[in-house]
Amino acid sequence: MQTLREKTQSAVQGLSVQQDVMVNSFIRSVYNWMAVGLALTGFVAYAVANSEFMLRLIFGNKLIFFGLIISELVLVFTISARVSSGKMNTSTATGLFILYAALNGATLSVIFLAYTAASITSTFFICAGTFTACSIYGMVTKRDLTSLGGFLMMGLFGIIIASVINMFIGSSAVSMIVSYVGVLVFVGLTAYDTQKLKYMALSQPEGLDAGTIRKGAILGALSLYLDFINLFLMLLRIFGGSRD
Repeated sequence: MQTLREKTQSAVQGLSVQQDVMVNSFIRSVYNWMAVGLALTGFVAYAVANSEFMLRLIFGNKLIFFGLIISELVLVFTISARVSSGKMNTSTATGLFILYAALNGATLSVIFLAYTAASITSTFFICAGTFTACSIYGMVTKRDLTSLGGFLMMGLFGIIIASVINMFIGSSAVSMIVSYVGVLVFVGLTAYDTQKLKYMALSQPEGLDAGTIRKGAILGALSLYLDFINLFLMLLRIFGGSRD
């Protein structure tokens, strides 16, 4: 017969295994949706870059271009706010995430005109390796990265402000500094967001329906998608070979 201690240890081990399965399942779903978003963005960006009509439509008309940018911002805030508050159903959240990834691909098509295909490909693999390493760190580290989140958000706002100012100054030195700082910020955000998703999975109550879990995965995928895209763009500014 098992002693009370042995029964307790067995129960704890069983709970730990159950938690690991739950976390792994949720994180796998997050990464699957993030991969779908990235693949769609890449496909749309390449297709638009190879269509003279689409290039003229998007970049030849400032109203359409800035309309797309504003639409992307609205989609990000809408998905984040309404999914978090539970006011958006699963199919709508999924559809808006797919729409955002497609619109982002259309506006990012300009990179195929500004950089060589070889440098885009090599930078993508550098970004993928860096992102994977940081995400693994965020998943396995015992250090609480919560306090790091506020510092990283301050850095993100600093990058945005500096980038806007540099649009008027046009300084290549400022652009390069912003790129290096941006790499550090998004490396940190990748680890931070991954750990946050891990804690989200661990805190989910039992019996949640598949739709609610899917919405959480979409929200997590959006966070990591944004980290990946921004890290890629910062690295591209540093390593990318210009077509000029």
